Amino acid sequence: MSGIEMERRQVVVIGAGPSGAIASALLKRKGHDVLVIERQHFPRFSIGESLLSHCIDFIEEAGMLDAVQAAGFQLKNGAAFAWGEQYSAFDFGDTFSNGKPTTFQVQRADFDKLLADQAALQGVEIRYGETVISTDIERAKPLLHIEREDTSRYQVEADFILDASGYGRVLPRLLDLEAPSNFPLRQAVFTHVEDRIDYAGFDRNKILITTHPTQRDIWFWSIPFSNGRTSVGVVAAAGHFEGRSENLDTCLRSFVDETPSLQRVLANAVWDTPARTLGGYSANVKTLHGPGFALLGNAAEFLDPVFSSGVTIAMRSASMAAGVLHRQLQGEAVDWQSEFAEPLKRGVDTFRCYVEGWYAGTFQDVIYHPGSQPHIRSMISSILAGYAWDESNPFVSESRRRLRMLSDICATEPA
Repeated sequence: MSGIEMERRQVVVIGAGPSGAIASALLKRKGHDVLVIERQHFPRFSIGESLLSHCIDFIEEAGMLDAVQAAGFQLKNGAAFAWGEQYSAFDFGDTFSNGKPTTFQVQRADFDKLLADQAALQGVEIRYGETVISTDIERAKPLLHIEREDTSRYQVEADFILDASGYGRVLPRLLDLEAPSNFPLRQAVFTHVEDRIDYAGFDRNKILITTHPTQRDIWFWSIPFSNGRTSVGVVAAAGHFEGRSENLDTCLRSFVDETPSLQRVLANAVWDTPARTLGGYSANVKTLHGPGFALLGNAAEFLDPVFSSGVTIAMRSASMAAGVLHRQLQGEAVDWQSEFAEPLKRGVDTFRCYVEGWYAGTFQDVIYHPGSQPHIRSMISSILAGYAWDESNPFVSESRRRLRMLSDICATEPA
């Protein structure tokens, strides 16, 4: 390795997606030297297009809210759920947590580029088309080995590394930190359509989650954008794909054809984009931090797309890590386990409770029950809006007990 280029930086962030852009901007705003290494070139496609209200808190914290508001993204004010002829809508303006009342539905290629560009405008250096190929953390300061697109290589020594690489999961792979997820293997098949929706019961200001009429563990997302297009996807356990066409477009359409309420919404849609698939996306790690590094967002853990929690967890982890790291770089003694990993995990576990309840049917019973009390709906709406860390909300602080109790009541009350 003699003669290889070596540079010294204070903080290196791996990945320029939402968590990387937010974390790097927050640290730069505190006066720190930040370098972002991004393997791809932006704009690039990414899934996860429906943001939760809590995301806006972090976008605002990072000084990017004006740019996001000016970008023309589709306003989102809540979430709607449909099962057969049942329909239930939750308004983010009516939440127990009194959080942000609206957010956006975004085409991630444009949104992620906007956030990265905003970080760069604040002075963050982002290098695109570069790949972290190995790392050495068994030294006083962690070292990254990086390869450029022309195959030349260099090293960066840093005081600290934040892994915001998303599904790339760079440090978990390089440091053997990956752990099995306890979620069953599920697959998503999805596309974008020119929606031409004229169905009166469809609210463009909400994500629509549709439950399959007979198989309640199969569900669809419909995420409308401001340009007349909609992201449509189906999520199901691997076994539900057996016997279906291997052609992804045909496969997706076959699920939709089995679901009359969604058929009505998409009756005029032009299916003009080849479908994609993503499987085995649930992930976990052995630890969220170590000597000289911490993991953000999907690089650490991804649950399930059903409540669009991925970007929220990513941004929350970025904000929390940036706060702890700023204090560490200022010379303070910090405890990454108690100040980052454990509080982050509490909110993730709240989402986990409701994801598990969704697939078990108990949370669906609550969502679709016609007689739910307004104050209970506002507490649930807070979680759907992303405020899964608000422990003043009983459905956060006692999520499993409260959900079990509520689902039992819904099961015994007449619909």
